[in-house]
Amino acid sequence: MGRGQKSPGRGHRESPGTILRRDFIRHRGIYLMFIPVIVYFILFHYMPLYGAQIAFKDYTPTRGIEASRWVGMKHFSAFFNGLYFGRLLRNTVLLSFFQLLFGFPAPIILALLMNELRCRPFKRFVQSVTYMPYFISLMVVCSLIINFTSINGLINDIIVFFGGTRSSLLLDPRYYRTIHVASGVWQNMGWNSIVYMAALSAIDQQLYEAAVIDGAGRWKQTLHVTLPGLAPTIVIMLIMRMGQIMNVGFEKVILLYNQATYETADVISSFVYRKGLQEASYSYSAAVGLFNSVVNTLLLVGANTISRKLNETSLF
Repeated sequence: MGRGQKSPGRGHRESPGTILRRDFIRHRGIYLMFIPVIVYFILFHYMPLYGAQIAFKDYTPTRGIEASRWVGMKHFSAFFNGLYFGRLLRNTVLLSFFQLLFGFPAPIILALLMNELRCRPFKRFVQSVTYMPYFISLMVVCSLIINFTSINGLINDIIVFFGGTRSSLLLDPRYYRTIHVASGVWQNMGWNSIVYMAALSAIDQQLYEAAVIDGAGRWKQTLHVTLPGLAPTIVIMLIMRMGQIMNVGFEKVILLYNQATYETADVISSFVYRKGLQEASYSYSAAVGLFNSVVNTLLLVGANTISRKLNETSLF
């Protein structure tokens, strides 16, 4: 190449638009598949953000969002100083904590146990049995729980068999959290284990062979090969779960709770449901829901930051 001539591309930087256009042409199939996802998030996640402003207004449907009177932090103050704020926050945090404590490690343990199965037909049978509850309608699951925990239900039959007395378990606030968390673990454990089973299949088998050569048994292989291989997936799933600490689904709560168990069963989401839909306090319920979302966001960002600093594994 003669002196004074520039090599192709040297000194010339392509614009981001050109790079994006070339990448779109090269991977247009993938981009077209992604369009419905973008449309979904715009319609159902970003456009509704416009309505979040009713949390700062006295909203009435007849006047609309724009014409409703601006009241600032009035509804937030009413919630924080309200009679039920402490109970709602305590119940939400405790239910989420117990779900995290028992529900998060359960699919990991199940995946580790299934990974040790060598009989493929039996392994497929176990997978089918553990996945099945996830596909049962929540209404059906709650109906089963109500029947099993009734005075003449299966659980009371077992209690009587061991010398106990019959009682309506769902009418006793002491048992609500146990029933809610245990049924959730049973329903979701198998489905959530799929992620960890996929991560286990990606672990290099040569690591196990090297561990065997070094004299490691199954337990030491699990400690020194399997768990380190699962660690990035576990951390990512934990970060995502931390962002849902304040999200206790209202559907299951309103199907199982009653006025006798409000003391331990009533959570922020069920309170928002009652205030917003049953009592038509739209602005108040929007303020409560917005507070819930802000706390979840802060927890997600905090957990992600801590994880990135400790082990360099993070979502963003």
